[in-house]
Amino acid sequence: MTTTERPIEGYRATVARLASAQKGAAKGAPAYSIYVNRKLGRFIAAAAYRAGLTPNAVTAVSAAFTFSGIILLATVPPVWWSGVLIWLLLAVGYAFDSADGQVARLRGGGSAAGEWLDHVVDALKISSLHIAVLISAYRFFDLPSDAWLLVPIGYSIVANVTFFAMILNDQLKHVRGRKGTAEAGGGSRLRSFLVIPTDYGLLCFVFVLLGAPLVFFVVYGLLFLANAGFLLLAAVKWFRDMVALDAPESEGAR
Repeated sequence: MTTTERPIEGYRATVARLASAQKGAAKGAPAYSIYVNRKLGRFIAAAAYRAGLTPNAVTAVSAAFTFSGIILLATVPPVWWSGVLIWLLLAVGYAFDSADGQVARLRGGGSAAGEWLDHVVDALKISSLHIAVLISAYRFFDLPSDAWLLVPIGYSIVANVTFFAMILNDQLKHVRGRKGTAEAGGGSRLRSFLVIPTDYGLLCFVFVLLGAPLVFFVVYGLLFLANAGFLLLAAVKWFRDMVALDAPESEGAR
């Protein structure tokens, strides 16, 4: 389908078709991403598909919302309205981020270039958001000590390593002919709520506290600790998974 063509089916039919073709949630994916963001992305994807937008165009819209929020965070003094606006911009950007892949499925499949663009934008987003927190904290927060500025630096490291490791896990499993996390099926609903501190959607929502900078920074710091703990535990499991990939198929099946 070209960008000038329009699907014949109605909007509801497009949403229903997308829901039936939805790929399984990644194992252990956090609750907001599964139960809120994916559904929002589905509605956006159906509208974008009917408007003739390409997946790359949807990715561009996602980036526009996300980086508008990040720039606002780094440049505007923290007040209640800026925190709410930053949350909305980041949350809408996240919903569009979910929609681009769904538009690709509606159009019959994605492309290597589209997947590359999506991951590069995600990597830039993950780095930039925590750097923006660092800039905002340095410029506008009355922190007890400059040592607190290490928190967004550490959060940036943890978030980037986690993102890279998860992508690398799937790529190595694909190379070895094993299922990646996206194809492995979701974990339990309880698990999805237990790992919600790692959810980007929750991080976006925390910015509504920006009008009370110290409260925001304490909650942000707690999320950092939770994410660091998750990465530490997950890295042990992921390394064992990689060791298992090195074992012969017959030996791994025992």
